[in-house]
Amino acid sequence: MNLLPPSQELTQDEVEQGLSNIIFDGLTTHAFVTLTSGIFLIAFALELGASNIVIGLLAAIPPLTELIQIPAVGLIERVRNRRLITVIASFLSRGLWLVVALIPFLFSKQAGIYCLIFLLILYSCISSVKHCGWKSWMRDLIPDEILGMFFSRRMALSFALATVLSLGASYFLDIWQSNSLREPSHGYSLIFLGGSLIGLAGTYFLIRTPEPQMIVKNSVPLTSRFSVWFADTNFRNLIIFLSLWSFAVNLAAPFVTVYLLKRLSLDITVVILLAIISQVCSIVSLPLWGSIADRFSNKSVLHVAGPLFLLCFLALTFTNLPDPHAFTMPLLVIVHIIMGVSMAGVTLAAGNIGLKLAPKGSATSYLAGISIFTALTAGIAPVIGGFFVDHLAECELTWNLIWKSPGIQFTIPTLYLIHWDYFFVFAFLIGLYSLHRLSYVQEQGDVDEPIFIPSLIAYGKDMRNFSTAGGIRNLLRFPVNGIDIQSDNTSRECRLARAAQKYGDEKSNPEEGR
Repeated sequence: MNLLPPSQELTQDEVEQGLSNIIFDGLTTHAFVTLTSGIFLIAFALELGASNIVIGLLAAIPPLTELIQIPAVGLIERVRNRRLITVIASFLSRGLWLVVALIPFLFSKQAGIYCLIFLLILYSCISSVKHCGWKSWMRDLIPDEILGMFFSRRMALSFALATVLSLGASYFLDIWQSNSLREPSHGYSLIFLGGSLIGLAGTYFLIRTPEPQMIVKNSVPLTSRFSVWFADTNFRNLIIFLSLWSFAVNLAAPFVTVYLLKRLSLDITVVILLAIISQVCSIVSLPLWGSIADRFSNKSVLHVAGPLFLLCFLALTFTNLPDPHAFTMPLLVIVHIIMGVSMAGVTLAAGNIGLKLAPKGSATSYLAGISIFTALTAGIAPVIGGFFVDHLAECELTWNLIWKSPGIQFTIPTLYLIHWDYFFVFAFLIGLYSLHRLSYVQEQGDVDEPIFIPSLIAYGKDMRNFSTAGGIRNLLRFPVNGIDIQSDNTSRECRLARAAQKYGDEKSNPEEGR
C-alpha cells in the first residue's frame, strides 16, 4: 500500500492549500523547537548536574548529526516519497521528547544526564533525515517567484509565536520554582511534554501538504550524485561561503549569553528582554528582507545584513572597557536591535540561496551537501572555542589613549580584549572573509550595489506599515496566484525602469535634473 503518494501534477489550488499547511507546520515546528531546545534544554541539563563538557557536547550534537543526511539522500532517492519519510521522521523524533520529559521521574540525576545525551543524539539523527526530505520537498513545491516572501512571512509568524511561548514558559518556571517543595527539573519536564505534544500535532499539516513527483536521474549511484554538486563550481563556492560563515557564527554565538551573564553580571531577566528585543526586530524586518530577496537577489541581502551582523560581535567588546560603563546598556540594546534585523536577513537569504541554486531533480543531494559542510563547521567551532576559552581567560590585550600635560593626565580606553572577547573578534574576521568568498557565487537576479542600496532605503520607508494592524494582516497574506505574482512583478519592474530612466535623463541633462 502506497501511503501519502506524490502527485504527478499539482493544481493551483493544491499548491495554495499546501503553502497554507506549510505555514501552520512552521508554527508548530517552531513552537516545538522553542520549548525543547536553547535555554530550556541547557537549564534542564544544569538541574541534572551537567558539567561544562556536557553542555558543550549538547550544543555540538545537533549540527554534527546532520551528517546523517549522507545516507538519508540514498533513502530518499530509493523511496521517492519525501512526504512519507518526513512525516514518519517528524513523528518519531518529536515523540522522543515524551521520554525526555520522564527522565527526572525514571532516573537519578547522574543516569539522567547519560539518558539525555543518548536521546538527544537519537532525536538529532532522526531529525536530520526529516530535514533532508523536507528541504527537497519544499524546493519542488514552492514557486521561485515567491520563495523569499513566503519564507519571510513563515519565519515572522514563527518568531512571533516563539516569543510568546518563551515568555510564557519562563513565567511558568518562575511560578513553579517559587515553591520550594517542587522539584525544579519537573517544571522543565512539563515544558518538554507540552512542546512534544505540539510537535506531534504539527505532523497533521505535513500529511495534508501535497508533494510533487520527484524527478530523479536513473542509474546514477549515490556517490556520483554527490560528485555532481562538487563539480558545480558555483555551488561549491556557495558551500565554501556557508561553511566559513557557519564556523564564524558558531565560534562566538554560544558565548554571547555566557558573556552577558558572567562578564557583565546581568540578571537573566535582562538577558531575556534583550533576546526579545532582537526577536521582535527580526519579526518586523523579515518582510523587508523577503521583498528585497525576491526583487533583487539573496546575495544582495547577505551583502548588507552580513556585515551588520558581524559588527554586532565586534561591538560587544566595547561593552566592557574593562568594566561596565554608562554606555554599556544602551550599546547592548543597539547591538541587539541591529543583530535582530540583520539576523533575519542572513537567516532568510542563506537558506533561500541554497534552495534557489539547487537544481530541481537534484535538490536532495545538493542541499544535503550544504547541510553536511555547515554541520561540520558548526559542530567543530564550539568545540574549538570551548578548548581555548579557558586558556584565553588570563590573556589581556589593551590599547589606550593617554594624555599627559602639566597638571592633567587621563587615559581613554579604546580596546580591551580578554576571555570571550577574542572569540568575538575572531568571528568578525572569519565572517568578513566568508563574505569575500560570497563574491564568487553567481545568483540569477544579482544587482550592482549602486542600484540596490537606494532601493533598500526606499523599502525601509515602508517599514512603518508593520506597526499597524494592516501591517500584521499583510503577514497573513500569501500571494500565490500566478496572475497576482505576475502583475506585482510587472509593476515593480515598471517602477524600476522609470526610476532608471529618470536617473539616466538627469545624468544626461544635469541642468534639467537640478
